[in-house]
Amino acid sequence: MALAVFTLWIREMVRFYRQPSRVVGALGSPVIFWLLIGSGVGNSFRTGSAQNPMNYLEYFFPGTLLLILLFTAIFSTISLIEDRKEGFMQGVLVAPISRMTIVLGKMLGGTTLAASQGLLFCLITPWLGMHLDLYSWAVLLMVLFVNAFMMTGFGFLIAWKLESIQGFHAIMNLLLIPMWFLSGALFSETTAPVWMGMLMKLNPMRYGLICIRYAFYGREFVVQHLVEFSVSLVMVFIFSAIIFVMAALAVNHRNAESLNT
Repeated sequence: MALAVFTLWIREMVRFYRQPSRVVGALGSPVIFWLLIGSGVGNSFRTGSAQNPMNYLEYFFPGTLLLILLFTAIFSTISLIEDRKEGFMQGVLVAPISRMTIVLGKMLGGTTLAASQGLLFCLITPWLGMHLDLYSWAVLLMVLFVNAFMMTGFGFLIAWKLESIQGFHAIMNLLLIPMWFLSGALFSETTAPVWMGMLMKLNPMRYGLICIRYAFYGREFVVQHLVEFSVSLVMVFIFSAIIFVMAALAVNHRNAESLNT
């Protein structure tokens, strides 16, 4: 099992970095959004307390980090559709390994790619005046990995059900991007309408964003944010586990259909 997981994991890593356009698209687009939206909205947006004001570029930074995880996960799981067309996935499905092993290998590959891209983006934090200590970096690494696993799971589920890359992009724009908007990346749920605030509370990405924000700012508000972070981290773990099980069941279902036909 370990060898199969490692093989699928390393294949995802090699394929992704052999296609520079995917690397640029996954990291470049969110950075451009961060600069353009952050700079454009910055003068009309104020957040933080009177003692600790925060500019919009800093506020938007965790949301951009979440978007990088989402984009990288999307670009990495697109390969599922390509693998089926090329016949690679059919060969994997008839191999004497469990379906959960296949899902785990693919998802860990996408997770590693997304988390590494996110960490790369975090290298600019000193220029924003965000100085993280060792504890904050450890928390950040953990929450990036868990969030990336959840995002990759979303991408895996969508890609597994679809037959075309065009359809994948359509579903991404219809489902995943609105989920990111409703995560609190662009605005706080305290300023949102009541109905939108309810949707935000049901959104798995909201809890992932809270975990990322805690890694950057949480130690300034120890009691309140530590409780919020703990609940959100548990929620992200739960969502990740559910998505992983759903992905394994989807693979089993498709394989059973192919055997019957």
